[in-house]
Amino acid sequence: MLPQNKFQDVIFTIFMAFVMVYAMICYNIALSVGGLQNFVFLAAFKEIVIMWPIAVVLELLFVGRLAQKLAFRFVTPGKDPMIMMILAISAMSVCLMCPLMSLVATILFKNAGSEFVAVWLQTTAFNFPMALCWQIFFAGPLVRNVFGFFVKTLAKDRAAEGNADLAA
Repeated sequence: MLPQNKFQDVIFTIFMAFVMVYAMICYNIALSVGGLQNFVFLAAFKEIVIMWPIAVVLELLFVGRLAQKLAFRFVTPGKDPMIMMILAISAMSVCLMCPLMSLVATILFKNAGSEFVAVWLQTTAFNFPMALCWQIFFAGPLVRNVFGFFVKTLAKDRAAEGNADLAA
């Protein structure tokens, strides 16, 4: 399920950003230490307190709207199947967020020095395939399903409260 109003959009974005950022931090730490190790899962929490809010702000202020505009150059709302809309918006979000978040990570964690541009481009190139696959096949479906469950549960609870108020 996709958000239907601004409040839902903020909640959805917070949840999606957490799932994406946590996975990408784990991935980058694993790359830097030569492979995935158990400590990576806890070590990622040191960086997530910085990277997660940055991702949320970027998505809400800039990336979300631009990703939709770019996606709608390829798909037409109401005409194309919903899955095509979701895939187009997800892909455009990754196309925008990956270089931006790689830039932030390069500035904050890479100590790139005079090789800044090269390190940023390499970080983006390494992150992009993982971010796209993670978004399309795992994070996107997971977050949409969990979000949909909570929205439906809240709707049922509100309906039940409304019925209880009417009966009283």
